[in-house]
Amino acid sequence: MTLTLLQFRDPSGRRGVAARRNGAAAFRVDGVETVIALATAALAANESLDAAVARRETGLPVDLDAVTLLPPVDHADPAHVLVSGTGLTHLGSAEQRDRMHRKLQGPQEALTDSMKMFRMGIEGGRPAAGAIGVQPEWFYKGDGAAIVAPGAPLPVPDFALDAGEEPEIAGLYVIAADGTPIRLGFALGNEFSDHVTERENYLWLAHSKLRAAALGPELLVGPLPSDIRGTSRIWRDGKVFWEKPFLTGEDNMSHTIANLEHHHFKYAAFRRPGDVHVHFFGTGTLSFGEGVRTQAGDVFEIQAKPFTLSLRNPIGQAPPSSAQVRSL
Repeated sequence: MTLTLLQFRDPSGRRGVAARRNGAAAFRVDGVETVIALATAALAANESLDAAVARRETGLPVDLDAVTLLPPVDHADPAHVLVSGTGLTHLGSAEQRDRMHRKLQGPQEALTDSMKMFRMGIEGGRPAAGAIGVQPEWFYKGDGAAIVAPGAPLPVPDFALDAGEEPEIAGLYVIAADGTPIRLGFALGNEFSDHVTERENYLWLAHSKLRAAALGPELLVGPLPSDIRGTSRIWRDGKVFWEKPFLTGEDNMSHTIANLEHHHFKYAAFRRPGDVHVHFFGTGTLSFGEGVRTQAGDVFEIQAKPFTLSLRNPIGQAPPSSAQVRSL
């Protein structure tokens, strides 16, 4: 049985948590206004999120078209949310995989650093259960202020060279009182990036990732399907301008999710009790790779089962940057 959780704000401004089972009608979860509050109660009662929801089923319906959907997890203090991700984790389509593997058969010294990293994942990113595999690429995107809600504009800084979508799955976590990372579930995501900046010099990857990101409204509780097939679109002037399927899930990745999680949470700084983590798992499909340049007014749409709601976000404009430094 599939359980998803959604955070919302009703027309009166009151926050709440809704749940859906197997895509049926949403109902309000009693006594909590946030997913983190629900998770905290479940941890205190030593029960699963599913059990915590079952004990709080109200039967009161939530009309998802009549409320404002929020990101599926947040924190009262955005500074206690760490948004990060991993790249070079996906095999891509059969054609891309074949082309990449032909390159990978060449001598080590002939490979770019990116191809070396990808080959390391292919060879050591899927260890046996309980074992530790090779570490992946890792990048920082920002704190909770970087996450925009479903439907909200993705702000583009005035210094950006590109505004490109990245359709991905993100893992959502909270750190328990004893420092244990607790996986709440998974969400659709758009790990929005500046691919022109990255292309100019791969050492600028860190700069290219310091952008906003969007999360779909649904938190999928429980295991992630191993083979996920979705579609990424760009709408322009009310019509589909670009569209392509994408694959994700462990069957289509060079790393297991457990391996990606291990190499993120092995750092003590990422196990601070009460903190929330949003960690993107990478993608193999980008419109930028096919020569697409986005523009103001474009709308990104990402959809994939088992998620029932798509993630749509227009391109927005961030306020002018102010980086003046003064002395005291």
